[in-house]
Amino acid sequence: MVLQAEEGLTTPSVRVLVATAVPAEREAVARAFPEAGAQVRLPGVSLVRTGAGHDLLAGGVGPALAAASTATALTAAALDGSPYGLVVSAGIGGGFLPDAPVGSLVVADAITVADLGAETADGFLPVTELGFGTVTHRPPPSLVRGVSAATGARPGTVLTVSTVTGTAARAAELRSRHPQALAEGMEGFGVAEAAAAHGVPVLEIRAVSNPVGPRDRAAWRIGDALAALTEGFGKLAPALESWNPHDQ
Repeated sequence: MVLQAEEGLTTPSVRVLVATAVPAEREAVARAFPEAGAQVRLPGVSLVRTGAGHDLLAGGVGPALAAASTATALTAAALDGSPYGLVVSAGIGGGFLPDAPVGSLVVADAITVADLGAETADGFLPVTELGFGTVTHRPPPSLVRGVSAATGARPGTVLTVSTVTGTAARAAELRSRHPQALAEGMEGFGVAEAAAAHGVPVLEIRAVSNPVGPRDRAAWRIGDALAALTEGFGKLAPALESWNPHDQ
C-alpha cells in the first residue's frame, strides 16, 4: 500500500495497527485480507501480521486495557525502527436508532469518552470541565471522508463507555449530551489516547450489532455485524491509498 505525499510523489507504505477488543473481531478484520497472517508475539500482547501492511491486535475489553495494549504495540514498533503511521480502533458496537441501524457501519469523526467526569446535582460534568484531561480525539477529516465514501460508513461521533448502555433512559441521556452520537463501544477512546501519546493519527470504525438501549440479547446480530466489519475493511484500501498523512 502506498500513500500519496506530494503531487506526483509517493511515500513508503504506512504501517497500520488495527486494535480490536476480542479475537472474533480481529478475525473478522483478518478475513478482509487474502494474505495469511503470521502471529508476532510481543511482551504482553500478540499481533497477527498481514501481507498488506496491517498488524491486527486483540487488545482486550474496555478503555484501560485497550490503551495499555495499543501503547505496548506502538512502543515496540517505535523501538524496532518501524513505527506505525495510523492506528484504527475497530469492532462491533451499539448503534443509536434510527441513524445507525443494526448491520450498518459507522466511522468516527469524533471519538468521545462519555463517562469520564463527575456526577453532580446539576448533571454530569465531563473531566474537561473539572479542569484537566481530554474527552475527545478527532481523526483526520480527509481520512474520515475517504473511508465514508469507500465503505458507505456513516460519519459521526462514536462514544466510549466503561459500562454498556442497558436502558432507554441512559440511551436518551447520552444522545441528549452527544446529539451527533451514532454508536457506542468500550475501547475507542483508550486506543485514541495511546495513539495521541505517540503522535500517531487514529481512526475508529464500528459495525452495529445491536441498538443502544434496553438489553435484548435475542435481537443482537453479532454475526451480521462481524460480516459488515469484514466487508468494510475489504473496501478500505482506496481510502488509505488516497489519504495524505501530512494533511491533518
